[in-house]
Amino acid sequence: MGVGTSTRTHRKGTHVSDRHEHPHHHSRTGLRHRLSHLLTPHSHETADKVDPALESSARGMRALWVSLAVLGVTALAQAVVVAASGSVALLGDTVHNAADALTAVPLGIAFVLGRRAATRRFTYGYGRAEDLAGLVIVLTIAASAAFAGWTAIDRLLDPRPVQHIPAVALAALVGFAGNEWVARYRIRVGRAIGSAALVADGLHARTDGFTSLAVLLGAGGSALGWQLADPIVGLAITAAIVLVLRDAAREVFRRVMDAVDPALVDRAERALSEVPGVRGVGELRLRWIGHRLRAEVAVVVDGDVTVRQAHRIAVDAEHALLHAVPRLTAALVHADPEPAPGEADPHLSLAHHATA
Repeated sequence: MGVGTSTRTHRKGTHVSDRHEHPHHHSRTGLRHRLSHLLTPHSHETADKVDPALESSARGMRALWVSLAVLGVTALAQAVVVAASGSVALLGDTVHNAADALTAVPLGIAFVLGRRAATRRFTYGYGRAEDLAGLVIVLTIAASAAFAGWTAIDRLLDPRPVQHIPAVALAALVGFAGNEWVARYRIRVGRAIGSAALVADGLHARTDGFTSLAVLLGAGGSALGWQLADPIVGLAITAAIVLVLRDAAREVFRRVMDAVDPALVDRAERALSEVPGVRGVGELRLRWIGHRLRAEVAVVVDGDVTVRQAHRIAVDAEHALLHAVPRLTAALVHADPEPAPGEADPHLSLAHHATA
C-alpha cells in the first residue's frame, strides 16, 4: 500500500450487464475435442451453472427443473429394472443419474436464498448458501460413489448371473435416451436465451448418456455367459463418478478457501493500471460470494490531488474492474497517495493490528 490519506468508493448491489460476462463456449469441433469433453468430469461449481441470461430467464430456470425431472423419471425407471435384474452396472448408472437430479435441489434452494437482500446480520447477503449447497452436493456424490463401488466389488467377489438381460439393455437405452433428450432440450433453450451455462449443462448430460450406453457392454458380456462383465462395468461407472467427485470436491474446497483463478487477478491488475491517474496497484483481493465476485483493492494516486479527484480516480478504477472482470458486481477501492520523500508511512499506526 502507499502512504497518506485515502478515499473509498463502494458500489452496492451493482448489476452487471451481459456484456461484462465472458462465458466459455463449446463451439469447437473435431474428434480430439469430443473425446476430451467425454472423458473430462463435469463441474458442479455454482458459478459454472448460473449466468445472467439463465438467472434472468424464467424459461431457462424452467428448462433446468423440467430436464432434472426427466432425469429423475429416467433413474426411477432404471431402478425398477435394477431390482428385477440385479445388474450392478445398471445400478451404478441409476445412482449416477439420480445423484445428478438430486443435486439440483440444494442448489435451487441456495439460489433462491442467494437472491435475498442483505441484512444488518448478513451484511454480505446470502450468497454463501451456494457454498453450503456445494458441500451437500459433494456428500451426495460421495455417497453414490461408495454405494455403487461397494455393490460392484461385492458382485465381483460373489459373481451371480444377471437376470432379464434384455430389460437391462433396454434400461441402458432408456438412460441414454433420457440424457440425450435433456441434452437437446437444454442446448436448444440455452442457445435461445443466450445462456452458456445451460448449453454446457446440456453437453454434460450428453456425456452422461454415453455412460448409460456402457451398461450395454455389461449386458452383452452377461448374455455371452461372462458373469464378471456386469461388475467390471459397474466399477468403471463408479470410477467415472469418483472423477466427478474429485472435480466437485476440489471446486468446493477452493470456494470455501476464497480461491479465485489467478488469471482474474492478472486481468484486474491490467485494467487498473490503464486507468488515468492510477500510478500503481497495491493489495488486490477477489472473493466469490455465491456465483458473484467482490473485489477489494488499493491504488496509488498522485499525492497532490484533491480528495474529490482521488475519489474520481477510485470510481474510474471500480468502473474499469466491473468491465474487465466477469461476474464482478461490487468493488471497494482504496486510494493511497504516492509517498513523498521523507514522509512517514501513515499506515504505521495499523501495524500492530496485523496478523501473522
